[in-house]
Formats: sequence, C-alpha cells, structure tokens
Amino acid sequence: MADDQHEEVSKKVSAEEEIRRGITVMRRVVQGRSRGIILDVYWNNQGQLIEPNGHTLTSFIGALVRNEIPITCDDWRNKELNESKEKIWSEIKRCFNIEEERRGFCMKLAGKLLRGFQTFLSSKFLKDADGNFVDAELPKKYESLISAEEWEAFKSKRQDPVFQRISATNRERASSPAYPYRKGRVGYGRLEQSMLQKEESSETSLPAHVLWKEARVGKSGVPQEEVLHVYQKCEELSQSLSPDDTKGILSRALDVPEYSGRVRGKGFGVTPTSLSIKKGKAPSNRELHARLEAMQAELDALRREREASASTVYKDASDKNSINCTFQPNIPEGISHCQLYLSSPYYRMVGNGKVHNVSGVLLHTTELPAGCLKVSVDIAVEPNAALPYPSDDSDATTVHEAVGSFVAWPTNLICVGYETPTKSKSKDNAIPRHTESTVSRKELQENEVSNASAQQKKEVSNASARVKSSGAKKTVARKKPTTKYRSCLRTFLEMTDIPTGGVRTVHMEVGIFGFDYDQMIGNEDFMQVFSHEEIGVTVVNTYIRFLYDKLMRPNGLDVSFGFLAPATVNLGLILSRPDTVTEYVLRILMDNKDAEKLFFIPFNTGGHWLLLAINPIREIVYYLDSLGNDWTTYPDMKVLIDTVLQAFRAQRDIQTSRRGANSITWIKVACPQQRNQIDCGYFMLRFMRDTLALGRLMIPTDYFEEFKCAFYTKDQVDEIKEEWCQFMIELNVFS
Repeated sequence: MADDQHEEVSKKVSAEEEIRRGITVMRRVVQGRSRGIILDVYWNNQGQLIEPNGHTLTSFIGALVRNEIPITCDDWRNKELNESKEKIWSEIKRCFNIEEERRGFCMKLAGKLLRGFQTFLSSKFLKDADGNFVDAELPKKYESLISAEEWEAFKSKRQDPVFQRISATNRERASSPAYPYRKGRVGYGRLEQSMLQKEESSETSLPAHVLWKEARVGKSGVPQEEVLHVYQKCEELSQSLSPDDTKGILSRALDVPEYSGRVRGKGFGVTPTSLSIKKGKAPSNRELHARLEAMQAELDALRREREASASTVYKDASDKNSINCTFQPNIPEGISHCQLYLSSPYYRMVGNGKVHNVSGVLLHTTELPAGCLKVSVDIAVEPNAALPYPSDDSDATTVHEAVGSFVAWPTNLICVGYETPTKSKSKDNAIPRHTESTVSRKELQENEVSNASAQQKKEVSNASARVKSSGAKKTVARKKPTTKYRSCLRTFLEMTDIPTGGVRTVHMEVGIFGFDYDQMIGNEDFMQVFSHEEIGVTVVNTYIRFLYDKLMRPNGLDVSFGFLAPATVNLGLILSRPDTVTEYVLRILMDNKDAEKLFFIPFNTGGHWLLLAINPIREIVYYLDSLGNDWTTYPDMKVLIDTVLQAFRAQRDIQTSRRGANSITWIKVACPQQRNQIDCGYFMLRFMRDTLALGRLMIPTDYFEEFKCAFYTKDQVDEIKEEWCQFMIELNVFS
C-alpha cells in the first residue's frame, strides 16, 4: 500500500513538473533540421518504435498534434482532419528519416496523443480534487494553442451527459487494476529493447508474458506475488499449448475479457495482424470427419496412381519425347558403379548401385527386357520412386524395396561412375538435363503453384472434388523428396578424406566476380548445408557459381545481371578498408558501363546476410532484408554505395542538377521474412534465384507476384540446399 501511495505522489509531482516546464515545441529537432540534421528512427520486429530517437519522435508528434488538431475533435477518423494529418506527416518526414509505410503507425500514435492531451486538460483544469466539474478559464499557458471559442466548446462537450456516462465507464474500468503497469512512459517496445540489450541476447523479441511480468516490477525490483503467479501459469501453458493456438498464453492465464485487436503484453502498435495471429474457431467434429475422409480419399488416389505408374513407367522411359535428357551412356563390360535415373514425371536421380553389363546374364532365371541391363541397388536416393520395371520374383515395386537385390533398368537411364549425364548435342530438340535445378520461368511458376496447391489440399474438406482434380494428381506426381541429393552427396563425401580435414576447390571464372580464382571448400562448408547451420561465404560463392552456370549463361542473362564478391564487399571491409571496397565495386561497374545491368551484392553484416541489387545506370538500389530492417541500420554501407554510384556517374560524365546530385533511390523491398536466426543466407540466395528466374531488372516494392509470400517454407529452403548439393555432385568435388 505504501508503495502505491508513493507512486501516486510521484505521478502528481511529475504532472506538476510537466506544467511548469512549459509547452513542448521540440526546438532541438527543428533547429537540427535547419542545419541538415535528419534523425534516424528504429523499429523492432513487431513494428514498434524503439530507441534511439523513439522517445524524441513521440514527443515531436505530440507537439504537432497540439498545434494542428483542435481539442474539440471527437472522431480521429473524421475526413475533415485529412489536411491537418497530411501536414503532420509532412513535418515528421522533414525532421526524421522514416519510411512511407510507417505513416499508419504515426497517425495512430498521433490520435492516441490527442486523446491523452484532452484527458490531461480535463483532469487538470476542469476538475477539483474530488473530481467535480469546475468552470475554469482558459489557461494562459495554452492561449497560443487553444482559442477561447475552442475552450468553451471543449468544456461544453466534457459536461455532456453522454460523454460523462462513457467517461465514468472507462474510469471505472481503468481504476484499481489488479496488475498495474509500473514502467511510466517507457512502453513495451522500449522495455523489450532494454531487456534484450541488458541480457546481450541474440533474440529479436521476447514472449508476451515475460514482458508483462517485467512491466509490473516497481522500483523495489521485486514483482508482486500475484504477478509471479500469473507468470508461472504462463510458463506451464507454454509447454502444453500449440504455437498455433488462437488465444494467447497470457490471455488464458489472466482469464479476463478481451478487446478486439488487442495483443496482451506487447503494447501499442502490435496487433494480431502484425503478429500473424490467426483468428477463428476450432474445427467442429463434422469438419474433422470431413478432413479425415478427404485424407483417406487422397491416399486411395495416390495408391491407384502409384499402381498405374508402376505398370507404365517403363513405357514412358522408352519414349524419347518424355525424357528430359537424351544421352547415350557408355557402359563398359563387366560390373561398374552407376547412378540410376528416372525420367517420369521429371528427370532425376533415384539411386546408386552397380550395373552388370555381362553377356548372357539373366535376371532371376529370366531374360532381361529389351533395352535393359541388370543392376543391383545399393542406395535409395528417392526411396518411394517406382521401379521402371518391377520385379515379379521379389515383389519389389520401389527403389527402397529393391535395395540389396537385382532389377532391370533401362540402359538410357543408367549413368556409369559418379558423373551426372550432360545434354546431348546430337539432338537439336533435346532438353537440358538440369530440369530440376535450372528451371525456366514457366517451370518455376508451376512449382510455386504446385506447392501452394499442396498446402491448400490439406484444408479442403470435399474429398471427391480433390480426387477428381487433375491438378491434384499433377501436384502429387511432381512432388519430390527434399533430401535426396544431400543424402547422396553425404555418402560420397564419407568415402573421401574431406571429413578428416581434406579440402577441394571449385573454380570461379572471371565472368562471375570480375576475377578468377579457386574457391576452397571443406567439410565445415558441407556440414553447414547438411545440418542446416548458418551458411558462410564459401556456400554463397559456390551457389552463385550454380546460378551463373545454370540460370544466367544458358539463358543469356549474363548481359543483364552480374555479381559482386561478398568476400570483398561486406560490412567488415567497409569499416576497415573502404577504399579497397570502393575501388573494386567501381571497377566492376565501369567495366559494364555501356548497358543497363542489375548487380547482386550478397552483403554480410558480420552475422547476417542481406541482399543489395544495384542498377547503376538508373541509380537504384534495391534493399532486401529477411529480418525486416532497412538500410539505416547500416549507415556505413549506404554511404559507400552512394559514394560509388556518384563516382560512377562522374566517370560517365553524366550531368545532373544540384538537386539531382543526391537523387540515388533506395527501395526497401517487402521480401519474405525469416522466422529464426539461421535462414538469412538461404533467403538471400533465393532472392537472387527468384529474380534471375523471372529475368527482370526491376524488383517490385512488394516483391514479385509470382513468388510473393510471408516467408519461405522449409521445402523452399530445402530446394536451395538440394540445388547446391546436386551442383556439387555435377562438379565432382569429392573426387
């Protein structure tokens, strides 16, 4: 009780001090603007304003509201306020470096600050100590902000019976809270920031109940027993509830009525939408039953399709038009190690084994089918793949079931050794083999549609419609496992000295980064991909080699796109040797000064990967960050890129007006956002892959419609890994 009384006295003293200090006009901000000082502002992952300059921006908005909006305003959404709101936003942008997408937050904050100012005036000047209305004169302190007419109208509105009734209800609801907030004007966003900084945590956010508890710790530093009881209940619930639960853990622990759009324990600016909290009720028993029936129907359809595929796949394999790659394997006599491929529904490796090219050999006492050889299956890369010619004697129908036994395999789908077959030049109409890793724009769109369709199928309750849908069958047929090339590459590596410290090299020719060299690659780099760890520059460079070989050169995109070496352009070198970085970037740009080109810079900040895509001719820099930060987070990076582009402009002797001298455009792209601390490298690689797949020099602000999503799924990340592993196998790096 004494602590509560002390806080009440502190609040009164603070209010009196605020009155004595005069009206806040933020002269420091305005005067700084006149000297060319524009303040940067920062935001956390939930879109809340944080330090530095978070408190300054809040105070500045409050000052603007008091100057521009009349205190008689009852409805912040009134369209008559649009002109004043526009002026407020214009003044904010003149003094603060802030993106247009933050306007909504600032306007909501302005409305909140207006209501707070109105409440302050009413409680301080229109009520006595007992809460009774007082017919007070306009305070001289506010004569410059409030006219006499506005003051009289304001008093009249505050005495209105309807307003009094609403005010009494709100006052009763807010009085004597069971768990009072004890952090003053700090707010949840800045409280969370200070907690993370104090703990030196690598996390970007804290659970709502952890923040809620800390916000209710007073000056004594000891939380009340009731607060600890709620916190402990939250901890217990967090171990038992699903992450997708529609009601928050803190709300369940408090067991109190909720308000629409509220997220407990997160504070102003956080909504269910910003946290991607799904609203909706739990499915009924009827809905669950319908889903089970749909799943059973899908299983039946898959079983029928598999049986049909097993009986027809050999015919498909012998059909030259259905094979994505045509090649004539040179299979030596005797027994040789080989890779086993299938061509339907797409061309891919499904296993490893040994081919027995021996005259007069039989398969289980029967002759081999025409065009086939006897093979023994040792490793199943794609376990569920149907055998091209099922064995009647062993009852094996899949590659996994055939491991350790002999089966017949078409000779044109057998590759001797560990080299992947290449495109035959004898056929003009032959399609390149890399249909899985190097795909056309149409194929990528089909893959995205297939992935989306597969996800939607899980939610569809009409079983018959899904079974009859030809699109569903196509999706099932095109779906491929996500670990086959990783498993295969890992097996190959175990037979080398790489796991014990051996290294290999991947040649990086001059056309990739502007200089040629041999990239060293060792066990640590492979394990980053195998174990889903944060990837380093070696994996990034070798994946760029894959993009260069498979997407750029075959499609003529090397004249429109280029890369800059991440080992040469990164935050560490910008801080230590900026001249070296500037010289390198400028040289690459000048070597390509005669044609419009988009340059990718995989940029490492010291623990995080992001992507810069620069169009030097148009002086546009696209900024893609899977953590949602903007370029103001790395001011040294922005200064160097701007300097290089200005030097590039000067060396091309491009004349600009004084106003246009600093007209370099930075665009923050709303790209997919990662949901952990590891995926930034994979997301960055996929940003480049998506752009090259579409072949466009302009990246839309809201990202490409063809690949737009809130985040990349595990399968989409695994696709990057599979492409990298397949490419390593093709390069034969383990030899």
